[in-house]
Amino acid sequence: MMNVAVIQMVSGADISSNLKVAERLIRDAVHKGARLVLLPENFALFDSQQLFSFAKQEAERGSLNIWLSHLAKTLNIWLFAGSVPLVSEIEGCRKVRSALLVYSPSGELVARYDKRHLFDVDVSDGQGSYRESAFIEPGNDLVVVETEMGRVGLSICYDLRFPDHFWRLREQGADIIVVPSAFTKVTGDAHWEVLLRARAIETQCFILGANQGGRHSPTRVTSGNSMIIDPWGEVLSRCEQGEGVAIAELDRARLSTVRSGMSVLSQRR
Repeated sequence: MMNVAVIQMVSGADISSNLKVAERLIRDAVHKGARLVLLPENFALFDSQQLFSFAKQEAERGSLNIWLSHLAKTLNIWLFAGSVPLVSEIEGCRKVRSALLVYSPSGELVARYDKRHLFDVDVSDGQGSYRESAFIEPGNDLVVVETEMGRVGLSICYDLRFPDHFWRLREQGADIIVVPSAFTKVTGDAHWEVLLRARAIETQCFILGANQGGRHSPTRVTSGNSMIIDPWGEVLSRCEQGEGVAIAELDRARLSTVRSGMSVLSQRR
């Protein structure tokens, strides 16, 4: 058994302030016994207009990478860094990749996953329209990370609506799947918990959903309700609104029991 934690934030455009909050919440999670900590999407910067300049600066200085590495090593944890804007590899492209970075307890950057499904939708809220493809370039590859608590599959936010993404992670051996997110208030209230629990039940994996949870601007509100779910679909812990930490103990025996009792992977056609 091992404790894991999901961090909920209300990030804004001030990077320094966001990182101070993130560190405080991470340290709180570790104090409560967490060995794996997941940050939400856009934890360091919640401002589409600044993404490219932030990514360019990070490419030149690597300040955020150094900070995340140091924090993982100092606290001796697996740190799954929600999403970080990184420059595109296409020369002259002014879009970024939205990347989930994974740091081992030694502080090593061991994996990177670039968000595959982009949030291009119309929503009945104050913002009305979202077009991530205007400033983000989609990734292609699925990523699963080996840890001492099991194999961890990676996803980001809108990926949650695509079951095949999660099934392919299970087929690659995932026991845990992380979902750092910034679900809008409207879509989150309607679908967030339903989708998280469905993905857990379908894949028979532990699902860790770390969401943004509050008002970021006059037109942008996120739904919160970050949670940790077991392979049977039971919610083990949650954080409803605002900044906070949800923590739970993952029981490998529970995983084995669910999978042996209903062998959906071998029965899939």
